[in-house]
Amino acid sequence: MRQPWRVAIVGGGITGLAAAVRLRDRAPAGTEITVYEQSGALGGKLRTGEIAGQPVEFGAESFLMRDSATGADSAAVTLVRRLGLADAIVHPTVGQAALAVDGGLRPIPGGTLVGVPGDLDRVATVATPAADADRDGGRPLLGADEDVAVGALVRDRFGDQVVDRLVDPMLGGVYAGRADDLSLVTTMPALARAARVEHTLVGAVRAAQAAAPRAPGAPVFGTLAGGLGTLVAAAARAGGATVRTDAAVRELHPTATGWRLTVGPTRDPELVDVDAVLLTVPARPAARLLAGPAPEVAAAVGGLDYASVALVTLALPEPELPELSGFLVPATEGLLIKASTFFTTKWGHLRRPDGIALVRASVGRYGDETSLQLTDDDLVATVHRELSKVLGTPLPTPVARHVQRWGGALPQYTPGHLDRVAAARTTLRAAHPTLALAGAGYDGVGIPVCVRSGETAAEEIITALGGSGS
Repeated sequence: MRQPWRVAIVGGGITGLAAAVRLRDRAPAGTEITVYEQSGALGGKLRTGEIAGQPVEFGAESFLMRDSATGADSAAVTLVRRLGLADAIVHPTVGQAALAVDGGLRPIPGGTLVGVPGDLDRVATVATPAADADRDGGRPLLGADEDVAVGALVRDRFGDQVVDRLVDPMLGGVYAGRADDLSLVTTMPALARAARVEHTLVGAVRAAQAAAPRAPGAPVFGTLAGGLGTLVAAAARAGGATVRTDAAVRELHPTATGWRLTVGPTRDPELVDVDAVLLTVPARPAARLLAGPAPEVAAAVGGLDYASVALVTLALPEPELPELSGFLVPATEGLLIKASTFFTTKWGHLRRPDGIALVRASVGRYGDETSLQLTDDDLVATVHRELSKVLGTPLPTPVARHVQRWGGALPQYTPGHLDRVAAARTTLRAAHPTLALAGAGYDGVGIPVCVRSGETAAEEIITALGGSGS
């Protein structure tokens, strides 16, 4: 029988909680797992709140059902099943979204891959592609180890309008970043793989779509009927970790047998000795902890930048809303809002008999955070005014509202990001195999990616400590 371990997980988001579940399933019996969370609550960007007497997401709202590479259940769905929550999965009842262009709403064209079209004729309603630019040059679009900004590739092949009116708002809705800055390999891995073989961008999009196994009519997204907060609570229970909220880990030092954590206030800190540490905090706080034991790794990950956003949710009495899940706003439209979701239209389980609709708008783009300096009242007023403008009809006065600010929430992956992370992890593993990195800052955004990142890091810790046992 193996001796139990002591493992510290720094960061109580879904990445850390998924890691705790994996450790509990695979580590020796009696292993002590402690989760240190600097804020007062677990879950990170998964936060279910309440507005107008109804649960609503103040952070991420859904997860992908399938793994885009294999077609199997995504890591999020696998975790949901492991936690006994499969019966709570629900899917959107309205899937069509729109783009706000030229002062009106137009349906987002089908057949695109994160806005990059595989059929140029289908995007003519929102953008005019460059004529004859996507020619076969006799070689693949990307070299074997090459990475480029999404915007650079698409502008070269399809022209500015396709990027500005379609690709940029699609990426902005996910990353709050710009297509001209974001890595193709990180944000669109399937397209990057196809671009290493195909000679045209249309061909690469079609190849990537063909390679993605998906059953016709199968739902793409899911959430939980009780809110994603139920996933956080269930993962915390299953992981069986000691949870320390309002507990900042300030320093990290290697010892002869593992690691010593300095936790809490500067004047009278708590010193904790453990066998292994899993860092799931954002890249910059991780870099501060790594500066002593692994300065090269700290320098590599500490340069990652983040975008801040605000999510404004309004409860509107019987508004006139189109039968859409929501809409995206290109930056060229000059509006403060960059996206909006009609919660009670998109999700049938949220519809109310009293006619109150829940509408959420997202504010904040990378490099243009001045809008987030507005007060909550000014943000609400601006969002209400702009929603009315886009919809072409005055919206009723909200009966309730909520403003959720997420500072430094969304990583900005510049070209070469995954190679830099891989090199940093190789260096860290060689020097300190019982210290691992996981989370959105390294592997990508989205609940499935974060879950898989935490589980993979947990497996690395298990291997470093000598394998599983009972």
